Amino acid sequence: MKKIILSIILFFTFFSQTFSHIAHTKDFNSLEYELFRNNKSIGYHNYKFERNEQNLEVKSVIKFKITKLGVNLYKYYAVSKEEYKKDQLIKFSSNTNQNKKKKNTEINYDSKLDQLVITGSENELVSPKEYIVGTWWNHAIVQKEAQISAISGRVIKQKVTFLGKERINLYEKTYDALRFNFSSSDKNLPDNKKLNTDVWYDEKTKIWLKAAFDKTGYWEYRLKKLN
Repeated sequence: MKKIILSIILFFTFFSQTFSHIAHTKDFNSLEYELFRNNKSIGYHNYKFERNEQNLEVKSVIKFKITKLGVNLYKYYAVSKEEYKKDQLIKFSSNTNQNKKKKNTEINYDSKLDQLVITGSENELVSPKEYIVGTWWNHAIVQKEAQISAISGRVIKQKVTFLGKERINLYEKTYDALRFNFSSSDKNLPDNKKLNTDVWYDEKTKIWLKAAFDKTGYWEYRLKKLN
């Protein structure tokens, strides 16, 4: 019972501190993650943060490849840019080369509609302005009803479950982390469209530390360096 009560307290403490992601990024300029598949390093995902008063620009680059016996089986490269005014996403763009298949997404905040206008590889639609791009650096994602795919622009309704507090080790550093599971609310989605990802955030700083999921192998993002 005490553990359950402690978990509830930690959960709501985290939620009460997630309202300003711009304030959360003020102490660093970049985040660098190493990407693993089946515990083998296959690439990286890096972010750079630029601020101007209450405005924030986040640039991202992800690159990895899967090889077998020296032969490239799968290659992936994507770049994106997020722009925020105060805490509101006002613009997003991404370009992805997924094993020679190109995808792109654009999101713009329409002040007249007071909504996000999404133009993606899979669809064109509008969504509530509160929805968030599924780039895990922004811890405010734990509060959201849905996330928007950075690759395709697809809106993914989500259920967020707090799994508890853990101590994890990454590159000879120890962190007190809060672990969450993100899953798709729509259980009728095909398996390849369903979200099921565990994400760890630092308890004090709210920095994204790690993510893990199973999809044709066990994948992990691990925070390697921050500046």
